[in-house]
Amino acid sequence: MKLELRFFASLREALGLPQESITIPTEVKTIADLRSHLAQRDDVWAEVLGNTKAIRCALNHQMVDASTALEDGAEVAFFPPVTGG
Repeated sequence: MKLELRFFASLREALGLPQESITIPTEVKTIADLRSHLAQRDDVWAEVLGNTKAIRCALNHQMVDASTALEDGAEVAFFPPVTGG
């Protein structure tokens, strides 16, 4: 499954990238699975996206929770719960 990932605010700064196209393994089926999968990349990713962190997620511009199923070709956005303007 292919996804377009977007990272905002402090997440973007910590990871050093605003967006990424990714192909995920078939066992990654939900937002929670995706976070766990990404957190396994290295220590920085684990710190930023680990399951103990409060992070908001949107799937195709709709706010979702961790149990939401992923869809092929979807855009998944990650951002901190409070962003300044």
